Amino acid sequence: MAGVRIKNLTKRFGDVEAAKDVSLDIEDKEFLVLLGPSGCGKTTTLRCVAGLETPDEGEIYIGDELVNDLPPRERDVAMVFQSYALYPHMKAYDNIAFPLKMKKRPKDEIDRKVKEVAKLLRISQLLDRKPKQLSGGEAQRVALGRSIIREPKVFLMDEPLSNLDAKLRLYMRAELKKLQRDLGVTTVYVTHDQAEAMTMADRVALMNFGRLQQLADPFDMFSHPANLFVAGFIGSPPMNFIDCTFSEENGGGYLDAAVFKLKLGKRFVDIIKQGASSSELILGIRPEDLSIAREVEETEKHIPGEIYVVEPLGTETVVDVKVGEGLVKLKEKPTFRAKMGEKVIMVFDENSMHLFDKKTEKAIL
Repeated sequence: MAGVRIKNLTKRFGDVEAAKDVSLDIEDKEFLVLLGPSGCGKTTTLRCVAGLETPDEGEIYIGDELVNDLPPRERDVAMVFQSYALYPHMKAYDNIAFPLKMKKRPKDEIDRKVKEVAKLLRISQLLDRKPKQLSGGEAQRVALGRSIIREPKVFLMDEPLSNLDAKLRLYMRAELKKLQRDLGVTTVYVTHDQAEAMTMADRVALMNFGRLQQLADPFDMFSHPANLFVAGFIGSPPMNFIDCTFSEENGGGYLDAAVFKLKLGKRFVDIIKQGASSSELILGIRPEDLSIAREVEETEKHIPGEIYVVEPLGTETVVDVKVGEGLVKLKEKPTFRAKMGEKVIMVFDENSMHLFDKKTEKAIL
């Protein structure tokens, strides 16, 4: 097995830089997810590792070997595509066996390994079927089997679950994660689905406009986003952002958002004075860190507003509250009830708030 090192990778398509100076160290046996919106450069980065695209700049190492000049077949990687890319005229058995047949392995060895892989993936009963006779989940397992049987150094997966229905996707998410743990193969997995990334990854590499925005484990990325983009992309519903101005009055620090004003503790004042490029800030609060209070204690941070809409989801209720000209989302209990237009007060613990420099968009808290 082997890790993967991507060093200052840049890939251009005409005037468009699909990947810009991307550097990643992926550890041996790690499950790393490349996450981001469409067109952010994640698939381009994966294809460069596979050898399907040639970098314009930078180096790619698999293990300790520089592979920039190696063709895909010599990189000892196995790729699982979104479309599965099964041979339609071959049965599942032959699709799985194909890599070993190309290597001219003995027939009995091929038969033994195909049956072992089929048992591992629980598709032994499907080996006589052709791709058109398989469901999406079954076809995906056959594609995985074809990759596993090669015993590669690295698995590369490009949105392999996106063609499945929601229920099957949830099931296969857990199956893939367990399979990767059992096999112990370094895996680089591309997705635009943040829930997929957060539940499966050892670490997440979040990209936007070709650049790496943050590399962290899922909890750290959620709790300590590096910038405004990361904070808004990770979390559902996404983090609330409120423009505000920092000021000092009568020896204290305040965040003024026009429709409300928050007094800050000394620790927060010091952080802002050291880290902000100006007094213009963005206050970030996650929906789960807000709640609606009937009474407000002096120590609580509170934001006045009025109910805009209530969205019951069964396990929880998402409440949209109008604050000035904007909307703030929060999560309440399933039993929460309120009337449209009702005046409310939202409270939160100041330790749960995030602050971003409006000019640089970098997190300062």
